[in-house]
Amino acid sequence: LYRPTRLICQEDKLLQLLTDLTAHRLDLVIADTPAPSSIKEHTYSHPLGESGVTLFATSKLATRYRRGFPQSLNDAPLLLPTSNAVLRRLLDQWLVNHGLRPNIVGEFDDSATLKAFGQDGYGIFPGVSVIEKEICRQYRVQVVGRLDNIKQHFYAITVERRLKHPAVLALVRTARQELLG
Repeated sequence: LYRPTRLICQEDKLLQLLTDLTAHRLDLVIADTPAPSSIKEHTYSHPLGESGVTLFATSKLATRYRRGFPQSLNDAPLLLPTSNAVLRRLLDQWLVNHGLRPNIVGEFDDSATLKAFGQDGYGIFPGVSVIEKEICRQYRVQVVGRLDNIKQHFYAITVERRLKHPAVLALVRTARQELLG
């Protein structure tokens, strides 16, 4: 960005964020799903890219559950997003497809809180593979395993068909570079 920009990040339910977006209280919503059809006539979902999903844990837990992965996840302590998250639905389906029944010890709306509990050793937790190295470094955790066939998608949702705002353009460009390599 060439000019000073004030960045305000808010976390809320998607419909509330989209309401604020269409009322021009926000310039951009970054989400893991496109805008729902009930709001599509007022918004545009710009694909940013996708990432695989990795499971992380403290060194002690990673050593224990990495062996025999993914079958080792049976009865393993798992920290997950709450059921209203797209990632949770993807993870639940993956677990069913693999016949796994982990011990879900915590459910979180906020991914940073989920990772903090994982960092403290409460359980294995998911994160997007594209930032795998950063998660390992920041939270001092290790990879337990990578989940085949799960892709988390990301979208920039705006009220403009063509992106014009310099800050929005910069954020979208950077996100696409990270997600698309």
